[in-house]
Amino acid sequence: MTRALVLFSGGQDSTTSLFWALSPEGGGFDHVEALAFEYGQRHAVEIAQARQIAEAAGVPFHVADLSGLLGGSALLAEESGDTNAEHALAPGLPASFVPGRNALFLAAAASRAFLTETRDLVTGVCQTDYSGYPDCRLDFIQAQERALALALDAPLRIHTPLMHLTKAETWKLAKDLGTVRGLDVLETVREMSHTDYYGDRTTRHEWGYGRLDNPASVLRAKGWEEAKAKGWV
Repeated sequence: MTRALVLFSGGQDSTTSLFWALSPEGGGFDHVEALAFEYGQRHAVEIAQARQIAEAAGVPFHVADLSGLLGGSALLAEESGDTNAEHALAPGLPASFVPGRNALFLAAAASRAFLTETRDLVTGVCQTDYSGYPDCRLDFIQAQERALALALDAPLRIHTPLMHLTKAETWKLAKDLGTVRGLDVLETVREMSHTDYYGDRTTRHEWGYGRLDNPASVLRAKGWEEAKAKGWV
């Protein structure tokens, strides 16, 4: 049996990656589990959405509490700030950058995966169409994969199905995956996933829920419009 653990925030990218892992046309894993992280994010509603999506797909869902371990970001409820601004400690990076987040997430996921003899991690990071986060780059993922395999002295693969896709192409992938576990993937991403940095689910658009006042929703909306213009969705 092939097993995979998906790092699952409940956002557009991780939701698409979850269904990629489940689909025979994607990862085609026999057994898939999802792992979300509580780290004090102001958009904690994403965890509730992740749980709903995992339950709908029949995927075991886990939450790791990493509260207090991360800081220095406008994404954190205790720090707030403007997610459209520059990072106070790293000019050139957005204020929404969470230092060390993906490194910590991957290490925690690898540790959990080891306990169940799972050798494959799946994450929705992307370097083609992203918010300026250095820990979404392919060279970081490759370095982390090697480091974690050495740390565990066991085989480990980190799959990044969206790494070279634009946001429009990510929408297309959701459409192309069709129906998985009885769910229309595109509609599930649109209706159930959450990307908005401020946790807003009161305003619905064609591309889903959120407000166009933060980079995450803007990127999601622009990708949808591009995919729609090309006839992909």
